[in-house]
Amino acid sequence: MRRTRILTAVLALAAGLLAGTPPALAAGNTAKVSLAADTYTWKNARIDGGGFVPGIVFNRKEKNLAYARTDIGGAYRWQESSKTWTPLLDSVGWDDWGHTGVVSLASDSVDPNKVYAAVGTYTNGWDPKNGAVMRSSNRGASWQTAALPFKLGGNMPGRGMGERLAVDPNKNSVLYLGAPSGKGLWRSTDSGVTWSQVTAFPNVGNYQQDPSDTSGYASDNQGIVWVTFDERTGTSGNATQAIYVGVADLQNSVYRSTDGGATWSRLAGQPTGYLAHKGVLDAAGGYLYLSYSDKGGPYDGGKGQVWRYATATGTWTNISPVAEADTYYGFSGLTVDRQKPGTVMATAYSSWWPDTQIFRSTDSGATWTKAWDYSSYPTRANRYTMDVSSSPWLTWGANPSPPEQAPKLGWMTESLEIDPFNSNRMMYGTGATLYGTENLTNWDSGSQFTIKPMVQGLEETAVQDLASPPSGAPLLSALGDIGGFRHTDLTKVPSMMFTSPNFTTTTSLDFAETNPNTVVRTGNLDSGPHIGFSTDNGANWFAGTDPSGVSGGGTVAAASDGSRFVWSPDGTGVQYTTGFGTAWSASSGIPAGAIVESDRVDPRTFYGFKSGKFYVSSDGGATFTASTAGNLPAGDSVRFKALPGQKGDVWLAGGSTDGAYGLWHSTDGGANWTKLSNVDQADTIGFGKAAAGASYQTLFTSAKIGGVRGIFRSTDKGATWTRINDDAHQWGWTGGAITGDPRVYGRVYVSTNGRGVIYGDTSDTSGGGGTDPTDPPDPAPTGACAVTYKITNQWTGGFQADVQLSNTGTSAWSGWSLGWSFPGGQTISQTWNAETAQSGSAATAKNVTWNANVAAGSSVSFGFTGSWSGTNGKPTAFKLGEQSCTVT
Repeated sequence: MRRTRILTAVLALAAGLLAGTPPALAAGNTAKVSLAADTYTWKNARIDGGGFVPGIVFNRKEKNLAYARTDIGGAYRWQESSKTWTPLLDSVGWDDWGHTGVVSLASDSVDPNKVYAAVGTYTNGWDPKNGAVMRSSNRGASWQTAALPFKLGGNMPGRGMGERLAVDPNKNSVLYLGAPSGKGLWRSTDSGVTWSQVTAFPNVGNYQQDPSDTSGYASDNQGIVWVTFDERTGTSGNATQAIYVGVADLQNSVYRSTDGGATWSRLAGQPTGYLAHKGVLDAAGGYLYLSYSDKGGPYDGGKGQVWRYATATGTWTNISPVAEADTYYGFSGLTVDRQKPGTVMATAYSSWWPDTQIFRSTDSGATWTKAWDYSSYPTRANRYTMDVSSSPWLTWGANPSPPEQAPKLGWMTESLEIDPFNSNRMMYGTGATLYGTENLTNWDSGSQFTIKPMVQGLEETAVQDLASPPSGAPLLSALGDIGGFRHTDLTKVPSMMFTSPNFTTTTSLDFAETNPNTVVRTGNLDSGPHIGFSTDNGANWFAGTDPSGVSGGGTVAAASDGSRFVWSPDGTGVQYTTGFGTAWSASSGIPAGAIVESDRVDPRTFYGFKSGKFYVSSDGGATFTASTAGNLPAGDSVRFKALPGQKGDVWLAGGSTDGAYGLWHSTDGGANWTKLSNVDQADTIGFGKAAAGASYQTLFTSAKIGGVRGIFRSTDKGATWTRINDDAHQWGWTGGAITGDPRVYGRVYVSTNGRGVIYGDTSDTSGGGGTDPTDPPDPAPTGACAVTYKITNQWTGGFQADVQLSNTGTSAWSGWSLGWSFPGGQTISQTWNAETAQSGSAATAKNVTWNANVAAGSSVSFGFTGSWSGTNGKPTAFKLGEQSCTVT
């Protein structure tokens, strides 16, 4: 619902990740870096929406041409044939990540091929770069950029007002842009190539959400907030003479020029004490409609009004749908029906409880009807029905008491547009999705109209963490604002986000490597627990108990077997527990706020990082010891992970441009580290299925290598790297999380800060090199062995089993192959951490490349799912080659 929109990019920026000059690539290593992009196909793991849509713009000349803007996730174009949205700003790169915040859009009504976007995410120091106006002559397929001498704030307070950017409908080489931060009104006369300030404009605005905010976020002057042309006052090729401008000033909110922008004056007689969020001119009726709120939005707003200004006479009329005394919200969303003059609609954008409200008038605001009303409190009578079957999570899993309903009609409803060519189609944005209807005029006939999500293709989640277990769902995600999802099919919208507890933002998640059914997640919640557990691979959850002092989710780690957990929450120190968090104990030897992870083999080994120091626990998180390694990044902007299948194998990415920055590797549990000299900068690290013939799992990173920023893959333990994305697929900031898929070679899941979860698949279907003709036969190690076979889950016709194979001899194995017979006709269907084969009742499991080596006294684990009928008995005998193993 967009209550937490400062998000990960700001945190990274504050740590210095996104500014300055990178360290030079070490001499002599450039030959090891391959920048020839592999051929990858990139898609979103479908969630559909998940963020605030503050602006929708229909082209006034061409039917079915529409655009949507998001606060941090770029801009989109509507595809009528598929009823989907196409992303337009995926080419925005790492250094320009702020350009994914879109404060305004303008579609040219003279030349529909042209579209403009005013971009920049923050006006304070969180975004180091100035804003820009991007222009396209091919509907957003490609862009050119005009830098501005000031910042823009696509994710700042007041971002739902607008549109701040407008194209003259008569002379399309002329554009206007309203700037924040006291920078005034700007104009371009060459189709957006160059810009200059309109020095004659008299008011730069003065409204601040919170003048006392020292961060500069809520204290910024919201400035010039919209520009509207009266197209009747110009002719084709000649500039429009009457231009209206909205200003963030409670006493002076509307100005007009009647001479093409040469001179300006405050519109006489206007209401005061309010901000005009929108100004929409109905040329056919000769009215300028204005929606007012006492606050800038998009969350706040306690009082509001709607007014109509007669452009010919200068007469102001208060046409508010309800009396000011009855409002507890501001008005913002505002639209007119271009096919039916006199039809106007407005929204009560800041009404959270019991719901937003939408108002409609067919007589220029003289009378209004509501989208819903009370038949008898608390019972509601709705003029609409809602069908969220395409995005069922929009109910939030809630079952509220009347008058609340699930799903809600919306909240933060600052964008509302009737299709100028189709009176039956309306779209409106909320804090979570974009809704629409295609039978709107049913409203006027007294029958119900249907509202559905019209959001497919528009993905706007901010990703905090990602996990791809070796079995079960291929993807688990931790997301800002809507918690996170379990994807069993990447091409389908999950039925529900994580619930019980339902975090506003999930900050961290982990699974037990050898028991992937055990999953833990932590997150933020206004009141209630900050940790949840699952024993069925994230399908269902139950809340844990917070230790005293917890105020936020922090990071969490699960033991490799799921027997215990280590948690570093906000508000208190690092904690550990056995079982599922009913009682916590304070860890010693590690500072509060440390990032925590687990070893993926040894269930008693955990790791931590804080302020340049790496910490290790070998007693399940009870005590930690600081590593003496001193060559790691000094700050806290790091991500690190332990490799599955190999104890003590840890990779660490991160740093800052004013210090150590790159990728480090340890093979002894963090005691010693080697910095990869062929990596300039790195911000994430993840592992995926090994390439065919490779002896090590595939590495993935969001990094700068060879002077180029991108998503990189290595199949040889980091000796060489291949960039797998291209300049058209960059997605701004990708420094939050990354993981490969342990079951699909080459597949990678990439976090973004507003474009959702991106996943890529390689065109190399041979598995990274095809069949190796030198591949040796099945290994046949010798020596004593022991096997533990455990059925971890069972259901009608199916089951899951975990197998632990221990080397109880005195010599290491360089490969293994374990055989057994099922007693009840069971059949293996899916395997992780091993390759399996079955003939009749006889089954064999063989090592994969990364867990072939098993030292004396060590063990290796794998698991599988299968089917059964009758009884599901356990095998009673196992053989390692020809050697019988002890069954425990």
